Amino acid sequence: MKGKAMTALAFTNKTDPYYEERVDLAAVFRWTARLNMHEAIANHYSLAVSADGADVLINPAGKHFSRIKASDLLLVNVRDPDPDTIKKLDQTALAIHGAMHRNAPQARCVLHVHPKYATALACLKDKSMPPIDQNTMRFYNRIAYDDGFDGMGLGDEAERLSTKLGNQSVLMMGNHGVMTAGPTVAEAFDNLFYFEKACETLITALGSGRDLDIVSHDVAEKTASQWEQYTDNHAYHLAAIKEILDDEEPSYRN
Repeated sequence: MKGKAMTALAFTNKTDPYYEERVDLAAVFRWTARLNMHEAIANHYSLAVSADGADVLINPAGKHFSRIKASDLLLVNVRDPDPDTIKKLDQTALAIHGAMHRNAPQARCVLHVHPKYATALACLKDKSMPPIDQNTMRFYNRIAYDDGFDGMGLGDEAERLSTKLGNQSVLMMGNHGVMTAGPTVAEAFDNLFYFEKACETLITALGSGRDLDIVSHDVAEKTASQWEQYTDNHAYHLAAIKEILDDEEPSYRN
């Protein structure tokens, strides 16, 4: 135990230039697991840490979301990956996230999962999100869609996917799952959290078999614009998550 404690203390912002970024990313891995939005050791989160977006932090192969620590995250250059680092990565992680960071540099943080409700919506013929409550209205006309699923996200499929996000923060991946992006971990995760909540409301409402009460374009756009004015909420959300983890799972910082 003593040796482990010393190892944990050795990994700080004084020994790693990206320590705070690692902590933020590790926190949302842990929180995703708590929300049961993960698939154990599958799916991946990444964060560009260099100015050109080429140097990226990403989770290694075989590590459960609920056990990810700051020090577990691998630093890989997606334009020229080190062969030894490649061996530690799931091949779809390098393919999909590598392509995203190369081809969509505005997407500094990229979160890709297959959560229950977003994936259910992705499997419907009509994958659209009608504005029926405040959460669905948050994403009104702010979702990119991909209907060209062509396999597990390797090679050409990964490159194709990386062209679909555009200027949006959410990519609905047909027959696959969802991807959210943002300039920070906080913003990308806040988008993911509320998108899954919106999908949950929509799928539940559709399951009633009753007609949806869809608001007008003007009301939906007004509400979406009001959401965009809450510019500090992303940071507050992540700070609240880290506060809970600091009390209950502080090992995420190690």
